[in-house]
Amino acid sequence: MRLLHTSDWHLGQTLHNHDRTYEHQCFLDWLADTLVEERIDVLLIAGDIFDTANPSSSAQRQLYRFLQQARTRTPQLQVVVIAGNHDSPGRLEAPAPLLEAHGTIVVGNVLRRDDGEIDLERLLVPLRDRDGNTAAWCLAVPFLRPGDLPRLRAADGGEPAEAAEAAPQDPYLHGAALLYRQAQALARERAAAGQAIVAMGHCHMARSQPSEDSERRIVIGGSEALPVGMFDAGIAYAALGHLHLAQRVGGLDHVRYCGSPLPLSFSEVGYRHQVLRIDLDGASVAAITPLYVPRAVELLRVPALPAPLEEALAALEALELDADLPQQAWPYLEVRVLLDGPEPGLRARIEAVLAGKPVRLAKIEPTRKPVAAAGEAEALSLDQLAQLQPDDIFRRLWRQKYGDEAPPDQIDAFAELFHATEGDAP
Repeated sequence: MRLLHTSDWHLGQTLHNHDRTYEHQCFLDWLADTLVEERIDVLLIAGDIFDTANPSSSAQRQLYRFLQQARTRTPQLQVVVIAGNHDSPGRLEAPAPLLEAHGTIVVGNVLRRDDGEIDLERLLVPLRDRDGNTAAWCLAVPFLRPGDLPRLRAADGGEPAEAAEAAPQDPYLHGAALLYRQAQALARERAAAGQAIVAMGHCHMARSQPSEDSERRIVIGGSEALPVGMFDAGIAYAALGHLHLAQRVGGLDHVRYCGSPLPLSFSEVGYRHQVLRIDLDGASVAAITPLYVPRAVELLRVPALPAPLEEALAALEALELDADLPQQAWPYLEVRVLLDGPEPGLRARIEAVLAGKPVRLAKIEPTRKPVAAAGEAEALSLDQLAQLQPDDIFRRLWRQKYGDEAPPDQIDAFAELFHATEGDAP
């Protein structure tokens, strides 16, 4: 059996207010071709299908059109989807009856039975070979919120050693590890000889590397990372979502993030995005192969390192770009400028240099030259703070940031803005 591990599509995402529908469609078209060319039996989508819990109608159409086309082109294909922290579990599950009729299983919520215990059966998905026989089992565990966790009892036997080392008293880590342990026990009961158990999860694992600038931190009850030890030795492969960089977790080859298929911030300019092809041989993994996703729209950082304004403008002027590209494929640009002080006309000067060039200005990243500190600022008492006027605070912040007194025109501009907002106050 051959699986394809993907995650973090973030359909509907914008990059600094630029629409990315074209890029997402290019990825989905490539993915549909890949499913055919690689003879994929099961597509795993490990959460964050959408960028927000309330995705646009166009983002939803992209998903459902892709699922329909993928099933048409690869009739034997099974698709297993779990909700991520960006997804609305209920919205994702709403069309589940229709999707299940066409080979797609969606697990958004962790449900409970009438007795209050978690319905573990619902998290266990049989994976069938081309003859329709069950060849493997998938534990489909969506992003876990505190209310999704099992009720802890003394009979549960405490948490695994790895979890205890990570956070001895953390109820979230304890509960998440217990849920995975219970689901894995059920999978072992169901799995016959020669049937692999594959786990899916959308979570932040300990000893893993997030992508700078492109991820929301998970902070639940003070914990931020789950222990890799919650996957027992019976798991052939763990397909993870949430972190946007492809990586092994804890040095284990079979516990992996595949990463996002598109760059979600300029920190990923030089990174090659991928999906992972998983070849199963009976109950074990025979091979894990990265398949690299073509980049439909380039990201540019100019200059490569922050430079003084005149140097940055010269680098922009020297940019050589493909004039034949359609506008939807124009590169995104981050301009990196090193400044001595405030530059009110910065954007206008950059836009003037870029006028007529086939590029989209997405971000200006100003970096201030470090100001030599004249000594620690004297701490103010509460009474002194209460006596400060807004312009006093403005002057103090200017000195702190630029190491000099605020010029009169900036003080006047601040006063004008302050009085304008005061006049609008009820």
